[in-house]
Amino acid sequence: MIALTAARDSRLAKALTLAADRAANSRSVVVEGVLKRVVGLTLEAVGCQSQIGSRCRVVNADGGMLEAEVVGFSGDRTYLMPTGEMHGLKPNARVIPMARMPRVPVGEGLLGRVLDSEGEPLDGLGRLVCERRAATTTPINPLARAPIKEPLDVGVRAINALLTVGRGQRLGLFAGTGVGKSTLLGMMTRYTQADIIVVGLVGERGREVRDFIDNALGPEALKRAVVVATPADRSPLARVRGAWLATSIAEAFRDQGKNVLLLMDSLSRYAQALREIGLAVGEPPATRGYPPSVFAQLPKLVERAGNGLPGGGSITAFYTVLAEGDDQNDPIVDAARGILDGHFVLSRAIADAGIYPALDIEASISRVANEVTPLDHQRRVRAFKQTVSTYQRNRDLINIGAYKPGTDPKVDAAMAMWPRIEAFLRQDVHEPSMFPASRAALQNLFPEVK
Repeated sequence: MIALTAARDSRLAKALTLAADRAANSRSVVVEGVLKRVVGLTLEAVGCQSQIGSRCRVVNADGGMLEAEVVGFSGDRTYLMPTGEMHGLKPNARVIPMARMPRVPVGEGLLGRVLDSEGEPLDGLGRLVCERRAATTTPINPLARAPIKEPLDVGVRAINALLTVGRGQRLGLFAGTGVGKSTLLGMMTRYTQADIIVVGLVGERGREVRDFIDNALGPEALKRAVVVATPADRSPLARVRGAWLATSIAEAFRDQGKNVLLLMDSLSRYAQALREIGLAVGEPPATRGYPPSVFAQLPKLVERAGNGLPGGGSITAFYTVLAEGDDQNDPIVDAARGILDGHFVLSRAIADAGIYPALDIEASISRVANEVTPLDHQRRVRAFKQTVSTYQRNRDLINIGAYKPGTDPKVDAAMAMWPRIEAFLRQDVHEPSMFPASRAALQNLFPEVK
């Protein structure tokens, strides 16, 4: 009986081994296709059997290779999005699936380096000396994440005192063009108390990449930073990959127990790249030309940030959101407002008044501020906002001289305090204001509160 059982187990083991070998052999067979059509940014291939997200190489006229990613299929046609220029492609060009999936560089060897969307160096400092891991990871169970309980010092007085950030929080920086959002990002990059800084420059002008690294970031901050740059002239697929690469690198450092500051400039350019891809594969436009898939992809990116498991690392993330025409009801602005843990609004009117950073305190909110600050601090924040609101409601009357002092004691108090409030909000980019100093400055403004 024992011998029969052993023989049966042996035959079963051989059968399983044979099946595994056949499966491996079937996976190793590469089924090539041919290029049949080029429509806009999309390549249509026939006969190419590849899964969505995998990569293929297209042989161009001079024998070179153009890399593309599978973004969809319909019937026997596979839709691919190239990562580079399509010059030299010809009808019936060979489309060769790539066996390996993309991998992300991770480790201390990335610090001080500038990468492109493929994880290759742009800085001319030689090849990367680091490990690589799978680009896709399993999201953390939301109930397994550590709660946000600690404040994060970002070195900006108005944020530390009035819009306190919690370690592991995800915030949006809403601004139009030219109101100082990159300058504010640079201040937070230099002064924030974080172990690692990961910067994703997605879809910005090429000139701004060098300017941000040299001026906003600076050589000292760069030593503990990783920069992923995919300028506006790169393909939409490269811009999307750049955002995910920056997030994946931040996740890897968080898994090592590091406290990471992730800065992404900008979430709007990421959404615009998704829109280009969606429209290119035939997805119908919905809200202001954005297809529905864009609003499904935004939370998938943002939710990767945040705290890790209890006792582990964290990712505190700031995403800049471009309010086109200073429209705070822009669909991407509105979507980001709903999926983030707070938002800071930069006002053009405040910037025109010469107050930098141009934070609109009334329109901004940090949803975890009350969880990381004591009660007396919260009372002073409320008193500050009430004073600002009182002055702003009566500003026109005050400026034209229509308001008579003594009419309303609250307005009189707001008028008396306004020069000190403006001085509190104004901060030079080269002068950090850490959390103790920021809190003391707020306490000096409102020494007694109820």
